[in-house]
Amino acid sequence: MMASSSKKQTDDHLGPADSGEDGGGYLDGQMLVAMPVMDDERFARSVIYVCAHSAEGAMGIIVNRPAGSIDFPELLVQLNIIPDSEQIKLPETAESMKVLKGGPVETGRGFVLHSSDFFIKDATLPIDDDICLTATLDILKAIATGAGPRHAILALGYAGWAPGQLESEIQHNGWLHCPADEELVFGDDIEDKYARALRKIGIDPGMLSNASGHA
Repeated sequence: MMASSSKKQTDDHLGPADSGEDGGGYLDGQMLVAMPVMDDERFARSVIYVCAHSAEGAMGIIVNRPAGSIDFPELLVQLNIIPDSEQIKLPETAESMKVLKGGPVETGRGFVLHSSDFFIKDATLPIDDDICLTATLDILKAIATGAGPRHAILALGYAGWAPGQLESEIQHNGWLHCPADEELVFGDDIEDKYARALRKIGIDPGMLSNASGHA
């Protein structure tokens, strides 16, 4: 599915989104953590890294939802970045690269969240001192050759909010938020990220789940 969508791209882009590049966002570089009462199945128990948040809206990447059976080496073949015969020669960083469902918007496009040791002029968006977002095929080519960033995840799609929408959802107890850290964003323990984010906020996940379903 990703291959057919991606091959329609003619600009060599994985698909950068309009993410409100005027800066000064309120929660840029923070983590959103869904409350147990979240009734939108697309975001239930999700942990989202906020890439941009401003008066024009918000954009983020879900970091704790695997993209099913899609794996990174196969994706490189589907995107014609490497031939099938080269899969066995990939560096370990490419072999272990996580492919996630980044959100319900533009699910046929890819967005790479990565450490700030990798930068492509006019393509990489620095979000904070440690994390950047790049949405061009060049970063996948770099990862395939072992020249990519130290940490990275590939997300298919993203989460987006209209102006004022995220603020409203937070006010209505849809989301909690906390500072980001490398383990929450890039860690291998995807299934544990939700509970770990709650603990970081100072909330016992067991106690919070008991309160779900109450206004």
